[in-house]
Amino acid sequence: MRVLVAGATGVVGHPLVGALRARGHQVSALVRQGSRARAPEADDVVVADALDRQALLSAVSAARPEVVVHQMSALRLLRDDPAGAFALTARLRTEGTANLVAAARAAGARRLVVQSIAFAAAPAGNPVVDEDAPLYVDAPDPGWAATVRAVAELERLVLGSEDLAGVVLRYGTLYGPRTAYARNGGTTQAVLAGRLPLPEGASGITSFLHVEDAVGAAVAAVESDVTGAFHVTDDDPAPAAQWLPHYARTLAGPSPRTIPAALAPRLLGWFMAHQLTAAHGAANDRARTALGWKPLRPSWRDGLGEE
Repeated sequence: MRVLVAGATGVVGHPLVGALRARGHQVSALVRQGSRARAPEADDVVVADALDRQALLSAVSAARPEVVVHQMSALRLLRDDPAGAFALTARLRTEGTANLVAAARAAGARRLVVQSIAFAAAPAGNPVVDEDAPLYVDAPDPGWAATVRAVAELERLVLGSEDLAGVVLRYGTLYGPRTAYARNGGTTQAVLAGRLPLPEGASGITSFLHVEDAVGAAVAAVESDVTGAFHVTDDDPAPAAQWLPHYARTLAGPSPRTIPAALAPRLLGWFMAHQLTAAHGAANDRARTALGWKPLRPSWRDGLGEE
C-alpha cells in the first residue's frame, strides 16, 4: 500500500518508516522543513508543517496515500521547554489532527492510524482499565487537564470521521532508544542523580511499552481493517513501588529515597506525583484480540534501563 507517515523523524515515526518499507509498502515520510535533514530513508520525503493547513493539503495530495499514519508530537522539546513542548503537542493533537484528517480525505486515503496515550484515564475504578474508562479531562492540574482534553479531541476527530477508517493507538509509557528512559534520557538522568524519589505507598501504576512494540502495533494497524481505540502496552502493569527501584538497580544508580506523599506534587510536579501515586494502568486485551498484535517485550522487567 501507499502509506504516509506524519511525524517521520520522531521516536516511533522514524523506525516505523523502515518497518513499513520492509513489509513491501511504499512509504512517504512527512517532515517539517527544519527536520528535513533528519528524515528517515523513504520512498519519498514530503515537507509541510501540520499546522499550515494549505501546505499540508498540498503535500499529502501529492503523496496520494491509501493510509495516513499520525505520529506527530513536540515532545522532543521537553528538556529545554517543557511547557512549550506540551502546548505545541496539544496543538498538533487538535489543530494538526484536524488538518491531517482533511488532507487525508482530500487525497483519497481510506484509513487513518493515529498515536495517542494509554495513561490519560481518570483514577477511578479498577487499577488497570480498558479503553472504555473515562479520560481525566477534569484533572486538578490545568496543564494535564489541557493535555487530556487535546487527546480526547484527537480521538474524536479520528474515530468520528465517516469516510475514513480510524484507528487510535494508545501507547503506554515508551522506553527504549530516544525516549526519556534511554541511557541519556531525562528520567534516566534523574534516577542516576537521585532526583526521582518514591512517595510513600507509590501505588500509581504504569503500563510500559518498548518503542519496537509501538512500531509493531502501528504496522499491524496499517495492515488491518479494524477500527477503534486500542491500548498498546506490555503485559505487566506495575506500581511505582516495583518498577522504580528495579529501574534504579538496573542502572546501577542509588536507591530512590522515600518522601511523604503530600510533598510529592511540590517536589516532583503534579504529573509525576500523579504517575507515582494515583495513575491507573491500561489493559491490552483488545489490541491483542482485534489487531492480532502482542508485545515482543511482554514485561518492562526485561528491558527497562538496559539499552
